[in-house]
Amino acid sequence: MNSKVFRRTFCLFLLFSVAVLSGCERTQQVIQPVTTAESLGDEIRIGVVLPRTGDLGPGEFGPGALVMENSFNMALEEINASHRLGDTTLKFMIEDDMSTVEGAVTAFNKLIHEDNVPVILGVWTSQVARSVFPIAQENGVVAFSPVVIASGLTEIGDFIFRASHPTEALIPGGVALTRSKLGYQRVALISDRVDLFSRDSDAVFSKTLTAHGVEVLGRETFETGDTDFTPQLTRIKALDPDAIFLSAQQIEVIHLLKQAREIGIPADTPIISLVLSIDEIQSAGVAAEGAITFTDWVSTAETPGNETFVANYTATYGSPPSVWAAQPYAAVYILAEAIKNAESLDAVGIRNALAEIQAFDTILGKFSFDANGDPIYDPVVLIVKDGKLQVFE
Repeated sequence: MNSKVFRRTFCLFLLFSVAVLSGCERTQQVIQPVTTAESLGDEIRIGVVLPRTGDLGPGEFGPGALVMENSFNMALEEINASHRLGDTTLKFMIEDDMSTVEGAVTAFNKLIHEDNVPVILGVWTSQVARSVFPIAQENGVVAFSPVVIASGLTEIGDFIFRASHPTEALIPGGVALTRSKLGYQRVALISDRVDLFSRDSDAVFSKTLTAHGVEVLGRETFETGDTDFTPQLTRIKALDPDAIFLSAQQIEVIHLLKQAREIGIPADTPIISLVLSIDEIQSAGVAAEGAITFTDWVSTAETPGNETFVANYTATYGSPPSVWAAQPYAAVYILAEAIKNAESLDAVGIRNALAEIQAFDTILGKFSFDANGDPIYDPVVLIVKDGKLQVFE
């Protein structure tokens, strides 16, 4: 049985047993849902935590987490305008985590203990998620991140969900496909040794490549915030690898792509990464050509509502959406579906309804949660051609 719904099923069994002992009138009182889709109330408040300021917010290297806030708001407006939840509207209570773990911890505690929200959407990085997800779990509040990727995060507890595939779901299939097409035998790895996602991505890359019989010629590391990668890239260039596997956050990815080409690493040596979207490509320019990413969404996907989403987002915000915009947009619709189906609108009821989401149509494809709260839908491998992300074939 799904571990996230076991607790709900067990509790319902106990309630039913009490009802039987107390008579029919008591039975009706005990098992009647607190609320239904027909009587959700006027407004449901949902917490949102994301970086509006700091290194991960909008800045020199692109919109950053602003794309997540944009998509959250677009989905919210559409859901409220369509009366998807009847006369009930969703309202976001947004807190800026200021691109720091400390800011995120403060934001989670405020939303939980002062605003009493049953659900918190957001969290931009795995590093932050590892610190705040336990707070949600300990307080029995749902935490649902659209974009965090590091492995093991949903294992923190049964109130934790995400819409992004973890590294161990993205990397094996991506390596199998790209190696079969490109035939690389000798590779180099470079990663951020501080950032949680980057360390996890590098470890899964290494394990998967070894399992496929690929020789890792060398490994280079750096720290979050570094801007000069010339020494590491120069050493990698000397190894003459068939491909380079990169594990880093967005700003470092942009620097690395540019500097790799500046020092003469050939354009036909593919740089492969999990963190690459249209935002980074536009910032890196021609240096991004030929780069490959294992990811969850492509703008040309023929999934329900995707064409309309891309057109509306582009028209509203003046630039095409990235995967980091698509996943948050889908997440709000997934949450709204759970709220519509929930037997009660406390955190437990919403958690149970989320856990039961199966084959729900989204712009990401047919979406389900597995027993851990990780997503089930089809990932995709993309390559940069002519400044655009296209399906790698």
